[in-house]
Amino acid sequence: MFDLILNRLRGKRILILGFGREGRSSLHFVQKYLPNAVVAVADKNAMDGVKYSGNQYLEAMNDYDIVIKTPGISLKDFDTKGGEITSQTDLFLSQFHSQTIGISGTKGKSTTTSLIYHLLKSSGRDAILTGNIGIPCFDIMEEINPDSIVVYELSAHQLEYVHNSPHVGVLLNVFEEHLDHFGTFERYKSAKFNLLRFMGEHDTAVIHDSLLNDTLDLFVNSKVFSLFDFDDEIDPTALPLKGEHNYQNIKAALLACDAYGVDYRELIPYLYTFKPLEHRLEPVGTFGGVVFVNDSISTIPQAAIAACQALKRVDFLLLGGFDRGIDYQPLVDYLKAHPVPHLLFTGKAGERMMVMLGGVSGRFYYPTMEEAFTYITAHAKPGDVCLLSPAASSYDQYKNFEERGRKFKALAEKFGK
Repeated sequence: MFDLILNRLRGKRILILGFGREGRSSLHFVQKYLPNAVVAVADKNAMDGVKYSGNQYLEAMNDYDIVIKTPGISLKDFDTKGGEITSQTDLFLSQFHSQTIGISGTKGKSTTTSLIYHLLKSSGRDAILTGNIGIPCFDIMEEINPDSIVVYELSAHQLEYVHNSPHVGVLLNVFEEHLDHFGTFERYKSAKFNLLRFMGEHDTAVIHDSLLNDTLDLFVNSKVFSLFDFDDEIDPTALPLKGEHNYQNIKAALLACDAYGVDYRELIPYLYTFKPLEHRLEPVGTFGGVVFVNDSISTIPQAAIAACQALKRVDFLLLGGFDRGIDYQPLVDYLKAHPVPHLLFTGKAGERMMVMLGGVSGRFYYPTMEEAFTYITAHAKPGDVCLLSPAASSYDQYKNFEERGRKFKALAEKFGK
């Protein structure tokens, strides 16, 4: 059933590195399809099912023939000594390459992935959603039929150790991000480019024009479709996705489907029925006369800039969080050229932004979201727009960006009561 995957694993001592959602999925797969395999799990945290734990858990890699690495584990400071490292993504693409549309990019990949899935499903295709959007690919393999189209959201972490590319690869953008995991921007970019690196002559890359020069050497065998305009065929005012960055995502989604063999003209009507994802320029509502918008997914400066440009008017902008060392100069330059009356900062990233902005007025540091709303209550007037678009990770105070966004929405809904 999954011969290419099983042949790669059969007869080898297998280590599953990391025991989150994907690690558990990998263990389940191995135990079901290779019940006699020698398999163990290593994770920094001790828990049921984990054989190797603690600070030296990575050392277990040296005792196994093949390592199935999960996305959250960083090996930037560990000498892998030439061992065989793979992942769910790599194994999956070796088996289902020809049926897969893979989507990556620093920003916009979840929206574009969901939109492609929506377009294909709405037009009657057998589309299956998987990947970084929260569904391990091994969990959907039994659903795949010969006519299925797998729509796979791919993070840089998932692409880091792949040696296979999807049939259609969509690379939206590449900005500085995840330096805590990769160590350097070059290593991060290299992982992103793996999406396209192993394409063949029948495969297609959908990329933004701005990436063409950086990726030309990857397209020895594959076709390239860079983004072009659909301005005469789409009504931007009726689209549920707002902003120029989302318009680029829409173009990429249509081109990806067209490259797979589904005429994009057939799909245009379904653009208008797409429901945008939570935490992505999400209108929370108007409370106490103030408009609140949740863009908690924003973890890089370019995302915050795009959010401000899409809304056109922002009176209160909540910025900052966990500092991963990325360059905030583009955001600082934008805010100096396009002043926001009230800039609210938090976390180490917020502290660094405040220093870089120097004497810009309207700055306020908030240790907690509640204190930010105390400030907003004291200064906001009806008609003002309050945007959470932090340009930083949430991990200093929250489990993830979703938790941060839900906190913002809960406080917004109580505003003015």
